[in-house]
Amino acid sequence: MAMAYSIKFSLRSPSDTRRFVSSPCFSQNPNPQSLLLNLLPSHSSSSFPKKILYSSARRRSFATVKSRMATGEKPISEDRMLVFVPPHPLIKHWVSVLRNEQTPCPIFRNAMAELGRILVYEASRDWLPTVVGEIQTPMDVASVEFIDPREPVAVVPILRAGLALAEHAPSILPATKTYHLGISRDEETLQPTVYLNKLPEKFPEGSRVFVVDPMLATGGTVVAALNLIKERGPENNQIKVISAVAAPPALQKLSEKFPGLHVYTGIIDPTVNDKGFIIPGLGDAGDRSFGT
Repeated sequence: MAMAYSIKFSLRSPSDTRRFVSSPCFSQNPNPQSLLLNLLPSHSSSSFPKKILYSSARRRSFATVKSRMATGEKPISEDRMLVFVPPHPLIKHWVSVLRNEQTPCPIFRNAMAELGRILVYEASRDWLPTVVGEIQTPMDVASVEFIDPREPVAVVPILRAGLALAEHAPSILPATKTYHLGISRDEETLQPTVYLNKLPEKFPEGSRVFVVDPMLATGGTVVAALNLIKERGPENNQIKVISAVAAPPALQKLSEKFPGLHVYTGIIDPTVNDKGFIIPGLGDAGDRSFGT
């Protein structure tokens, strides 16, 4: 039996400067175009410079550069969770591949990895700190901008299915550390149980953490993961959740418990059945990724 839910949260398209707030109720086709949307004004960002010393092996031995946080637009409200559904055709393509019950295991896992690559790219667009300066090219001096390797970035895949969605994250994010977190869900009670915890005792100050959980259904698993991470230092605005498919019950829990959190998902489905599976969803992401 499928259950419908109502939820209030902010919905944004990261490839557009416009901001949207969804209506309280989902339609049967929950995408940004079909939801009832209210247009809100956008805001410009600010940067936070600090001087560092930058050395080059070529003709320029030293250059003064600035480290700045590449923040995007201000959130609608710092105490409001934002949900992003990037309107990219490749996201729609890979979600469609994942939905197909005829998709074999190797192709399913590859589709999950490709979807994760795009979602991590979108989530990191305005979030990673950079350093700017000058370097010597073979022809001349050029202004450059790099991701600041001194600023800690962590990826936390929730096993098992999170491994597939996070597979390409290291290729997107330079100088990334991966911390594995195993959480299983009881099929009867739907309550989460932690069976593997490789999180650090304390995340370095200023860490940015990507939590990768393909299926945000009832929300129990991701809430348990976020609680463990927050116990180790990061605040809500230092965490971004990456998922393949999300549903209202999970988004409602996250909105209530973690204001200011950002969630990036391939699609939002309207319902969850009495066994805790997203409808129409894509089935058990772990089983379909690994064939067991």
